[in-house]
Amino acid sequence: MQQLPHLLVLMRPHQWLKNVFVFAGLLFAHAWHEGPLVLRAALAFAAFCCMSSLVYILNDWRYRASDALHPDKCHRPLASGAVSVPAAFTLAALLGVAGMALAANNRILLLLLVLYVALNLAYSWRLKHVPVVDVSIIATGFMLRLLAGTSAVGIPPSRWLLLTGLFIALFLGFSKRKAETFHNPEQQRAVLEHYPAALLDTLMAVTMTATITMYSLYATSAEAQMQHGERLVYTVPVVIFGLLRYAYQVHRGRGEDVARDLLRDPWILLTGAVWLLLFLGSRL
Repeated sequence: MQQLPHLLVLMRPHQWLKNVFVFAGLLFAHAWHEGPLVLRAALAFAAFCCMSSLVYILNDWRYRASDALHPDKCHRPLASGAVSVPAAFTLAALLGVAGMALAANNRILLLLLVLYVALNLAYSWRLKHVPVVDVSIIATGFMLRLLAGTSAVGIPPSRWLLLTGLFIALFLGFSKRKAETFHNPEQQRAVLEHYPAALLDTLMAVTMTATITMYSLYATSAEAQMQHGERLVYTVPVVIFGLLRYAYQVHRGRGEDVARDLLRDPWILLTGAVWLLLFLGSRL
């Protein structure tokens, strides 16, 4: 029983915020009033929460020895010894079974979950050391969440949604790498040796520009105007402000943990609330 609080920490529930990408299809299809579809999306979200926690547990197990020597990571449950390896493996197995059970009625969702776990294990154990490939896998994880959400509710993914999601995921990935450069050299990832500061700044600028461009084209398109209404155009400056604010935080070294840093900045939270109000207001 003493391990229960530490087992919860081991699952990293704050990282579940990333899984809200699953609800993107439901939101942009204006199907949030349809109970059965909301339930399917919620089950897909829960499945991804289970599988993402499973990946974090396996990653912490593999690197528990090196994490124990790190000034911050040494507090992780496995690295500190607060959770035993058998207990961690038992929890990982339960999460895996639960995740697959939640997706049992959707073969595409099952396939996406398996692909998600495989890609993330490949990333954690090898590919995170390969420049650009590392961030591409992070972005792919977000795209799999998005596709899982549209698959769960039976809504074909919009090309605009896919492209905007891809670019914002790449922006967040390169922002994470930029934020990691603020660590002391001995605490930095090995892959950062291959990411000159100027290159990371360029990659952030390119992907942020692509995100703004793609979202702006979407918001002003005839298709979007017909489906979402005129108020969608007003969300463009809100999106621009949110991205610029996040870039500001990253250049202060605060964008390494996307989920946690999004929740810490009241301006980014306000931006999200204003965007949601404008978006939902177009159909309410």
